[in-house]
Amino acid sequence: MDQLYPETESTDVLIVGAGISGIGAAYRIQERNPQLTYTVLERRSRIGGTWDLHRYPGIRSDSDIFTLSFPWEPWDRPENVADGEDIRQYLVDAARKHGIDRHIHFDTRVLSADWDSTADVWTVRTECNGVPRTYRTRFLFFGTGYYDYDNPYRPEFPCLESFEGPVVHPQHWPEDLDCTGKKVAVIGSGATAISMIPALAESAERVTMVQRSPTYLLSGQRINPVVNLLRRVPPRKLGYRLAWLYNVLFIVAVYGVARKAPRISRRLIRAVAKHYLPEGYPVDTHFKPRYDPWDQRLCLILSGDFYDAIARGRAEVVTDEIDHIDAHGLVLKSGRRIDADVLVTATGLQLQALGGIEISIDGTEVKPADRFVYKEHLLEDVPNLAWCVGYINASWTLRADLTARAVAKLLAHMDSHGYTHAYPHLGGVPMEEKPAWNINAGYVHRAPHVLPKSGTHRPWNVRHNYVLDAVDQRFDRIDESMVFGRVSPKLHSSSEMSSEDLLERNFGA
Repeated sequence: MDQLYPETESTDVLIVGAGISGIGAAYRIQERNPQLTYTVLERRSRIGGTWDLHRYPGIRSDSDIFTLSFPWEPWDRPENVADGEDIRQYLVDAARKHGIDRHIHFDTRVLSADWDSTADVWTVRTECNGVPRTYRTRFLFFGTGYYDYDNPYRPEFPCLESFEGPVVHPQHWPEDLDCTGKKVAVIGSGATAISMIPALAESAERVTMVQRSPTYLLSGQRINPVVNLLRRVPPRKLGYRLAWLYNVLFIVAVYGVARKAPRISRRLIRAVAKHYLPEGYPVDTHFKPRYDPWDQRLCLILSGDFYDAIARGRAEVVTDEIDHIDAHGLVLKSGRRIDADVLVTATGLQLQALGGIEISIDGTEVKPADRFVYKEHLLEDVPNLAWCVGYINASWTLRADLTARAVAKLLAHMDSHGYTHAYPHLGGVPMEEKPAWNINAGYVHRAPHVLPKSGTHRPWNVRHNYVLDAVDQRFDRIDESMVFGRVSPKLHSSSEMSSEDLLERNFGA
């Protein structure tokens, strides 16, 4: 098999993905373990991950940029909520400043990874512009996110093929698509649609959002005067930390109130909608969900921009179901017709574990959905592998940085003790299973058996609580439910030893 992959590169740590997760992991690993080598593999041609993939109008963060940015590289612009291209540029600048960009191999698609327990090495097979290449590494870090980049969710709409205009999904927005002066119909009411519609409404003749049921909208400010006041507290690092802490506490408070007092939260959210929308607008028809706040993730709007587009007559919300699609638009089950020149299917994403990469141990396939998650980033009985997945109720980077620091600490522990493998082991302990993502979202319901399993008590319990996770990590016992070991040099052939000289020197095999 290796004859098909003649070029082989060895590195101590291999990071898959050059988005927030991958760049954050690279920084924390080199910060704590400067003696280790690392390589970042990115299938795209640019840094950014999600922030390079999504290029639809209005793309921006759905959480504040202070908790979405890295703690080690403060956001220095005035925005509290940032546009997608500015976030991508921030990632590029952070990677360049800290030398991470020199370790990135672009246009490299990872196909498979197999763990060899006789050598304690991952063999990772890739393709770079169609050319096969093999990497060997002691530790594998997945910063691939949790959804399928290639295949968004596209439900079947009757007679969709008869529509004569462009049909686009936001995940693959055409760069040359111009909606100026056109009638645009957007199917869906999630965060993507909510952020996209105000931007489209600036130039389109009219934008109509068709939703089956309402979604909760949380209004925030692009530039928060309180945050900017805190940022001016000297020294600069203290000001940044105060702004960061303010946003963390705000997230925790909003989520806590929503879960503990859902009726109060409903009334507050409704009051904001009534404030921005015209007198007599049917708020309860279009903005009164059937579920409680945070049963699904709240969608962020900026200073009421979505409501403002409706008030100005540039956008409309229609709550109904689609009967069929014809050449010039949508026909709804109520009998109403929505004329459209462009059809946007903002219908969501599809979950995917480990970037869809085939994982095996000694040639036997590992299915992530069959394994419990340990401390929210390691997989049961899978050696030297970590996967970064963010929170459903807070910014991605809050958990991503906890994960990166935990992996850096694990690598330092292994290096100092001469261990060549480490993995969490549940053993014969009975463990009740619960959903890893306890959220009533369509993409979760569509793929209940894609993500790894969560247990009900630590360290196997997947929580979505940054405060508890941060406290836990501070007092973490690195050997809790962990197996550490060393590969026996006697098991290596001379060729295997020579191909792993660099790795064994650094990890003390």
